[in-house]
Amino acid sequence: MEQMAPPPTIVVKPSRGWVALGLKDIWEYRELLYFLTWRDIKVRYKQTALGALWAIIQPFMTMVVFSIFFGKLAKIPSDGIPYPLFTFAALVPWTFFSNGLSQSSNSLVGSANLITKVYFPRLIIPVSSVFSGFIDFSIAFIVFLGMVIYYGAFPTIAVLLLPLFLLLGLTTALGVGLWLSALNVRFRDIRYVIPFLTQFWLFATPIAYPSSLLSEPWRTIYGINPMVGVVEGFRWAILRTDTAPGPMIFVSALASLALLISGVFYFKRVEKFFADII
Repeated sequence: MEQMAPPPTIVVKPSRGWVALGLKDIWEYRELLYFLTWRDIKVRYKQTALGALWAIIQPFMTMVVFSIFFGKLAKIPSDGIPYPLFTFAALVPWTFFSNGLSQSSNSLVGSANLITKVYFPRLIIPVSSVFSGFIDFSIAFIVFLGMVIYYGAFPTIAVLLLPLFLLLGLTTALGVGLWLSALNVRFRDIRYVIPFLTQFWLFATPIAYPSSLLSEPWRTIYGINPMVGVVEGFRWAILRTDTAPGPMIFVSALASLALLISGVFYFKRVEKFFADII
């Protein structure tokens, strides 16, 4: 009778120095990534009266406030687009980014029991937190398409580039989320800094105002904030604005890529201490 081969032995050792990224492990644990993403979605709306409607209420109410104070009272220009549509076009990707940043930055601390009991690539936890925001984004985006139809601002062929701008927003959220989630394990003050960081970043991004208020080369330099490229890209791709991102999008892409790469390396660098500190 043929004997079964013994199961493979996996030896988990602490890493030394700058380690490999181990992105292959994420693919091998893709089912865990799926289940953690689905868990985050269910937990977010568990025992809530309005459920997924919060994905619409949050950007919609922000749009109303901005339209009253910035559009009506302050008379902020909107590149010839109705101000509510102009603002909501920016708030859809911004809400995806800000929620991803908030959820991922607290994800490791919130999964302390899982981290200390079983081995798996820790990178999966913040990644799943960001991925879970796609449901909210999809719901808000459908509402946005309804507004586009209402205002008659039908997009051109440039709308095919929209996934690239969404990918840029995803990359930015992941990069910042990896930095903050790793730092939050060691410095619990980070959770108090995140609301201030998000609020500052909101007003540093052209959501309530257009980037066309800046002249070149300052407008291109403004793209160092990667969400500038995301927001202006969304507006240009869907609303046919005359202010195409141009060189700004390349600056934003480089900044986003730098955040992601440095975030992954730092996360992997300090990953070996998570179970001891958390």
